[in-house]
Amino acid sequence: MWQRSVCVGLVALALGYLCLLGPELPHSPLRHLSASLLGGLRRARSLEERVVAAWQAAIVRPARRWARVAVGVNACVDVVLSGVKLLEALGLEPGDGKNHAVLNSRQDLKEAFAHFMEKGAAAERFFSNAESFHHIARTASEFPGAQLYVGGNAALIGQKLATNPDLKILLCGPVGPKLHELLDDNVVVPPESMQERDEFHLILEYQAGEEWGQVRAPNANRFIFSHDLSNGALNMLEVFVSSLDEFHPDLVVLSGLHMMEGQSKEMRQRRLMEAVASISDIPTDIPIHLELASMTDQDFMSNIVHQQVFPLVNSIGLNEQELLFLTQSASGPHASLTSWSGVPDVGVVSDILFWILKEHGKTAERASDLTRIHFHTLAYHILVTVDGYWGNQVAAVAAGARAAGTQACATETIDSSKVFLKAPLEFVTSQIEALSKISLNPDEPVVHWHREDISFHFTPVLVCKDPVRTVGLGDAISAEGLLYSEVHPQ
Repeated sequence: MWQRSVCVGLVALALGYLCLLGPELPHSPLRHLSASLLGGLRRARSLEERVVAAWQAAIVRPARRWARVAVGVNACVDVVLSGVKLLEALGLEPGDGKNHAVLNSRQDLKEAFAHFMEKGAAAERFFSNAESFHHIARTASEFPGAQLYVGGNAALIGQKLATNPDLKILLCGPVGPKLHELLDDNVVVPPESMQERDEFHLILEYQAGEEWGQVRAPNANRFIFSHDLSNGALNMLEVFVSSLDEFHPDLVVLSGLHMMEGQSKEMRQRRLMEAVASISDIPTDIPIHLELASMTDQDFMSNIVHQQVFPLVNSIGLNEQELLFLTQSASGPHASLTSWSGVPDVGVVSDILFWILKEHGKTAERASDLTRIHFHTLAYHILVTVDGYWGNQVAAVAAGARAAGTQACATETIDSSKVFLKAPLEFVTSQIEALSKISLNPDEPVVHWHREDISFHFTPVLVCKDPVRTVGLGDAISAEGLLYSEVHPQ
């Protein structure tokens, strides 16, 4: 660290000396030497400092901003605590991990937690046994150090957006007394959306390098589970849509479809069709963003993709697990890939995102409104848009990445000493087509490329070394990206 400080000081001293000698030196050599010294000064800063400085210049507010945003329909209270400590408190011994689509017992919980902890991957599961879940929830909420927060993708996005005083936020979801108490004063909850009891979700966190038996987490993340019937049935969807007439939003943010996985197949199919009918009632001049979340049922995901949900929304937010599951469910590119190995390959991600917009997005021949996808993973973000529909996307993707760094570290601004650059410094933009190879320049960290009429904006994430809280990170990222996005009137 001291070597870099000395280097910076010497460069500054030399530059000042050159300026004093300026009149006696030829103009061109002076300019060349000054540029070289300034370049050395930039290089003397860390990669992280250079990225932060470049973001600062790139993140500008859009010309046309949102004034009123309606968010629904999943909301709950998150009980956040150490996963390893809770499982130990429940008397569960560490063992081999195993994925379970639905948790039916404590044994299933133990195996699923170990499975995803070993991968360092986020996951969310439904716990089918009500009595067992309530006992676990009581143990968790009374555990020393357990914290209660606003939970549910919709409520988290609403809470994040509400920190902007110029925005008015409407939140529809099953809002109980504790959740209502936790919400920002800037969030309006319709009376029809209130209920007597809160829905609780348990968030089991683990840190990078944390061990449980033979399992060692490669990075920090969380495992979520609940026995949530209100959100699982999307009980507030119709209330949400009917509330829009009076609220008059500029933007609608929708989440919670993944919560229906705990329902029977027949119930899920019927409710999805009802959801499509309700979403269809939203005026077409109001853009809709759909936030996806962890899912396990490929048929259900395929239905969401193919049965009029994607064509009804203008924008989608998702992470690497959801992206891979989507392409597997809908037989897209790289569907044979069973899991990511380390940082997801940018070319593979780019291929899948391109395919989603080409197959399910807006074209001259297809009646679809989908024109935007915000993809986020731990190391980088990509914002993909159909040309002509969205603006200010350099600022939007940079703002989303900045939000990831500040929220994970719980700081107002990014502290470059608390984060590190994990994104690949070189990558190809496709593994299918012979597209370009890109070298990342920390002084211009938002990279832009095209495939046909689709624009890609890539930026690295400055990953928090010791994250304080990982819950709701994706929701904060999507909220911030939307805040800086501008939709072009058609």
